[in-house]
Amino acid sequence: MDVKSAFLNGFLQEKVFLEQPKGFVDAHHPNHVYRLKKALYGLKQALRAWYERLTQFLVDNDYTRGSVDKTLFIKKNNDELFIAQIYVDDIVFGSTNNTKVQQFVDVMSQKFEMSLVGELSYFLSLQIRKLNDGIFITQAKYAKNLVKKFGLEKAKHYDTPMSTTLKLSKDANGKSVEQTLYQIMIGSLLYLTASRPNISFSVGVCARYQADPKEFHLSSVKRIIRCMNGTSNYGIWYSFDTNASLVGFSDADWAGNYDDRKSTSGGCFFLGNNLVSWFYKKQNSISLSTVEAEYIAAGSGCTQLLWMKQMLVNYGFNQGTNYQLADLFTKPLNATRFHALSRSIGICLVK
Repeated sequence: MDVKSAFLNGFLQEKVFLEQPKGFVDAHHPNHVYRLKKALYGLKQALRAWYERLTQFLVDNDYTRGSVDKTLFIKKNNDELFIAQIYVDDIVFGSTNNTKVQQFVDVMSQKFEMSLVGELSYFLSLQIRKLNDGIFITQAKYAKNLVKKFGLEKAKHYDTPMSTTLKLSKDANGKSVEQTLYQIMIGSLLYLTASRPNISFSVGVCARYQADPKEFHLSSVKRIIRCMNGTSNYGIWYSFDTNASLVGFSDADWAGNYDDRKSTSGGCFFLGNNLVSWFYKKQNSISLSTVEAEYIAAGSGCTQLLWMKQMLVNYGFNQGTNYQLADLFTKPLNATRFHALSRSIGICLVK
């Protein structure tokens, strides 16, 4: 559902004054100003005021706010579960009981002016297809428009977003290209990684050179877009036939960045056999060995796992100590270091 004119529903807690609009100045009090009691679009406080009003309303109606994600609202009753996720003025919600769904619609409609869209099929460029055995999420339409936007629909298609032997660097002697165009390409591709984790690494590497992109960097970005040309229908499959075990995988290169010799951490996380989260990040410090680089990557993975464990508690899934962190590239040299890490924070490491 969608909340109509959402920001106009927020009440301001601080004093905010507004000049009289031109053409509507009071002839008797031309120097007076208005004091706002409710939020307006354009105010910095508008978003916070709307969230506070909505939160208070839902809490008063026995919905529980998430302890980790403050835009998540839950109502539990025995084995029945209702979940609502707020995104500014859009609300995605569902329940194991259709009666709970209708109750939520009635409650919201009584307080706010709502527009009920129906079953979730398209949201923020994500296309959601619900099938008998699972849910398929893709950004096919967005990917096709992206290829067309940059005029590469007739270019040669690549099966992979980046060559395995390619090593990008600042390329100080290379010819500079238009910075704005390069940044637009990177921004468009970063949004596509929401359903395409296979391009996260390639896009992240290219994003490092937005300050002074060269022709070599631009050709690498175009290759990623050309890869999308033939794989636009790819996405993520979430199967209903799975379990609630949380498993994470981490890995790292060593001194993979040619410019500053910093390493790169990467990880992906599964709930059962479904991929639910992933990350890619250049490490903040220079690692002196592969052991140190892998150790830092494992630490980042553990941080994510602990956060996700707490998120699952809100959904009613208590992981206990049954969540695991597995290194994708474990070697005998660093196995002892990883086991020490896993014991120190209570995470079971598996090979």
